[in-house]
Amino acid sequence: MLRKTDFYIDGKWVAPVAPREFEVINPADEQPFAVISLGSKADVDKAVAAARRAFPAWAATSHEERIAAVERLLEAYKARMADMAEAISREMGAPIRLATESQASVGAYHIKNFIRALKNFRFEHPLDERNPQEMIVREPIGVCGLITPWNWPMNQVALKVVPAVAVGCTAVLKPSEIAPMSSIVFAEIMDAAGFPAGVFNLVNGDGPTVGEAMSAHPDIDMMSFTGSTRAGIAVSKAAADTVKRVALELGGKSPNLVFADADVEKAVIRGLDHMFENTGQSCNAPSRMLVERPVYERAVEIAAAHAKTAKVGDPAQDGDHIGPLVSEAQFNKVQGLIEIAIKEGARLVAGGPGRPEGFNRGYYVRPTVFADVSNDMTIAREEVFGPVLAMIPFETEEEAVRIANDTPYGLSSYIQSGDPERIRRVARQLRSGMVQINGKSRAPGSPFGGYKQSGLGREGGAFGIEDFLEVKAVSGWPVDGA
Repeated sequence: MLRKTDFYIDGKWVAPVAPREFEVINPADEQPFAVISLGSKADVDKAVAAARRAFPAWAATSHEERIAAVERLLEAYKARMADMAEAISREMGAPIRLATESQASVGAYHIKNFIRALKNFRFEHPLDERNPQEMIVREPIGVCGLITPWNWPMNQVALKVVPAVAVGCTAVLKPSEIAPMSSIVFAEIMDAAGFPAGVFNLVNGDGPTVGEAMSAHPDIDMMSFTGSTRAGIAVSKAAADTVKRVALELGGKSPNLVFADADVEKAVIRGLDHMFENTGQSCNAPSRMLVERPVYERAVEIAAAHAKTAKVGDPAQDGDHIGPLVSEAQFNKVQGLIEIAIKEGARLVAGGPGRPEGFNRGYYVRPTVFADVSNDMTIAREEVFGPVLAMIPFETEEEAVRIANDTPYGLSSYIQSGDPERIRRVARQLRSGMVQINGKSRAPGSPFGGYKQSGLGREGGAFGIEDFLEVKAVSGWPVDGA
């Protein structure tokens, strides 16, 4: 049993103010494999005080010095890639191939992209050509509280910690207590990269205690949170009394519009594979597949057949299978939503309730497809966060757009069509922060975030850097030669 009960505060591993041990469960076998501590408000106070002390000196370092520190971080991260993948696989059930090739490697991917963006970012520039004496100066906002989820832990840690410290902020990180081991490895990597004491701090804990204390803390200048919309609302309310900036990356119920002029087989298989990736535990998963009526039944047949080929297996084993859900609570939630979909009249064409054949323990679920879903059904409204696809027919382009936008969320949308004019027309009408067309991946540094209840702000590249900066307008700036 691993024991990682200390917190990383002010450049040192320190014991919690009051012991409160918590077992970390491996979702593949439902057994504890590590013990951490859950922190308290007193631990948050210590971490915030360290970050506040470190801020003036760190903010005053040169742009070049901070880029050099992030470059050291990248090298230290690469050296621990295997450790990171193992931690992620064990804590949240990602199959080891996915944990290595996607979950762990995405941390290095984001660090590299931030280095590139930082080298091109203008922290100071004149307002415009007519006003060279008006200087726009971007400065670090201060001490940042960062709360990250369990589903893509290093994706979110890198998207928050790296831009924050790279622009001169200091940070206190609270990872999910369900999957904290990868963030402990990350803290060791930050230490190895040589960041000054207090620039980065880690306190484990739960949302109602540590998350609440961070969100309400008067010495934290900004909160950046990724997780459920419900928890994001709680962060926003707690932060309101101190009028701190809040950035949120929340839930999604992303529509995938499949038009009859698309390559239907490729589109359906691509959409289903994306839906099942990470056992469906992705906020931007294309969980509603909207299909034009002339090809709808064919699409349902393709989806049903392909879902039955999806393999479920032990995350410790190499392969392209999917693993378990992260926890008992998540397992029960997904099972409940599958049962509700059946009761509400959705047509079950693959999967269904219960564990897959051959599994009697572990939080494994059956890859599931529902057809004949209407957009007012629970399965079309709520974020399932499991490998469950809802298929919805539509008659016209206008109806497809209406159904796609009929959701409280607005994170991502997907379009499958062979008509360039339709693609442009529909993409402009979709109320989401991201639109991906015919399987095209988002570019490095592309802004990640959404409309409506999917959040506030954007992460990644230059857009993610801007979130951690204040803007200062200085008039009367001395101009050379004047």
